[in-house]
Amino acid sequence: MENQDQPRLRSVVSYVKRGGRMTVGQQRAWDELWPRLGRTVTDLTPGPVDFGAWFGRAAPVLLEIGSGMGETTSQLAAAAPELNYVAAEVYEPGLGQLMLRAEKLGLENLRLMHGDAVILLTEHVEPGTLDGVRLFFPDPWPKKKHHKRRIVQPAFVALVASRLKPGGTFHLATDWENYAEQMREVCSGEPALRNRHAAEPGGWAPRPDWRPVTKFEQRADVEGRESHDLIFEKR
Repeated sequence: MENQDQPRLRSVVSYVKRGGRMTVGQQRAWDELWPRLGRTVTDLTPGPVDFGAWFGRAAPVLLEIGSGMGETTSQLAAAAPELNYVAAEVYEPGLGQLMLRAEKLGLENLRLMHGDAVILLTEHVEPGTLDGVRLFFPDPWPKKKHHKRRIVQPAFVALVASRLKPGGTFHLATDWENYAEQMREVCSGEPALRNRHAAEPGGWAPRPDWRPVTKFEQRADVEGRESHDLIFEKR
C-alpha cells in the first residue's frame, strides 16, 4: 500500500502526546461506543480501509486531522450529513468526548481513528480517494527551534495531495502568523495543489461561515492574534 516514492514521515512526531484521565462519561463512551465508531490505526489490517463498508454507505470521505475535544468536529459532521466524516486524533479523552457529542447529536456519519494520521494516510488510504482533508489549528510549535516538528512540511503536504481526488480540498487554519505563512508557502510549492483563493489579499481564504469559532480562535483574539484560513484544491 505504501508508495515507495513517498518520503517517510515517521521520524518527526508533530503532535504532543498529552496525558490526562478520562471522565466517567468519556470512559463509558470508549466502552460502549468505540467498537462501533472507532478504530486504532496501529490495529488496522494491512491495506486500505474500506470506508464504504465501515459507514455502511458510499459517500464522499472527508478526513479531519486533530479533532481535539470534538466540539467543532461534531458540529461540522452534523452540518454535513452527506459526508462520511473521519476524525483522526491521538488524545484518548478527546476521542471519548467526541463520541459523547456524537451520541448526543445522533450522528451516523462520523467515525474516529485513534493514532498518527501520517501512518493512516500512508498505509491505509488509497491515493486519489479523499474528497477533503481538514487541518484546523495544529500544534504550532511556536519556538523557532521547534518549527521542524510542525506537521505542515513538504513531504506531508505531498502525501495529503496524493490521497485527494481531483478537485478535492485541503483546508488549513491557524492563529500563528508565521505558521500560516509557512502553510501557504509549503502548499503553494506542491505542484498537485492550487490555492483556491490566490487572488485574495495574501492568498488567504475568507473565513468560512460554516466553520465554528474554536477555543483557539477565541484565545487568539484575546491575545491579539489573527487567524488565517487556506484552501488548496487538487489539480
